[in-house]
Amino acid sequence: MSNWTTVTEFLLLGFSDTRELQILHFVIFLAAYLAALVGNLLVLTVVTTDHHLHSPMYYFLANLSILDLGSISVIVPRSMANSLLNTRTISYAGCVAQVFLFLLYCAADIAFLTIMAYDRYVAICKPLHYDMIINRRACIQMAAGAWAASVINSAVHTGNTFSLPFCHSNTINQFFCEIPQLLKLSCSDTYRRELAAVAFSAFLALGCFVFIVVSYVQIFTAVWSIPSEQGRQKAFSTCIPHLIVVSLLLPTAVIAYMKPISDSPSPLDLLAAVLYCVVPPLMNPVIYSMRNREIQAALKQLLQL
Repeated sequence: MSNWTTVTEFLLLGFSDTRELQILHFVIFLAAYLAALVGNLLVLTVVTTDHHLHSPMYYFLANLSILDLGSISVIVPRSMANSLLNTRTISYAGCVAQVFLFLLYCAADIAFLTIMAYDRYVAICKPLHYDMIINRRACIQMAAGAWAASVINSAVHTGNTFSLPFCHSNTINQFFCEIPQLLKLSCSDTYRRELAAVAFSAFLALGCFVFIVVSYVQIFTAVWSIPSEQGRQKAFSTCIPHLIVVSLLLPTAVIAYMKPISDSPSPLDLLAAVLYCVVPPLMNPVIYSMRNREIQAALKQLLQL
């Protein structure tokens, strides 16, 4: 107990100690951040202003854009500021806020991707019952349930993590506050409880992925039975973007949280973090706008005004 010290700040891992590379990191992250902001705000704008897009699928897509804006805003600006100012520090309160908000947005992201898979399943496999199953009330209830469950999940993990004493070090081997890296700094045996909770959440995410895969197996089976080639292409055009987004986010997130915690910083850890923190919010609007004709038409109409 006498060796325990009160941690007031943490040191984050930088991408480089070389000033030129720090500036390069700042420029790359700034470009990615601005592109994600513009892309997701455009999707939000067209979904809310175009009455043709006032349907359950686009309602869930708007929520996904809000989550993408939130998740990238929690991580990237702080990392850019550290590179620009040549510092690595983040306050204890800032780290708590970062963990809570990032977990919230990620958990809700996975929940909405699962809901969107169910929405596509009902639309393609049970089209005659779609309006009855996926009605306005059901959409609001599913969205509210996803947000509420994510808040609770994030609060539990954040509370468990920061109730642990940190005594080994205050250096986090990641460019943001990540729970597995924080657990490595704990000098309490109770960190195993939180580690088990993290593993449980990862298995839940894996369960969501399995649910999505099973849904798409049934969707593709139904699509191939559509006699019209145009009908098949229309069905695929609404499914493929969602499947690509799922493939970008879930596998890298599960791998990052399930892999053994290394004692030294690894370039692969940084790469995995970038893949599930930065790439999905950046690519999601591009994927949906490129593969969805209705969004393309709404974007063209918006930009012409």
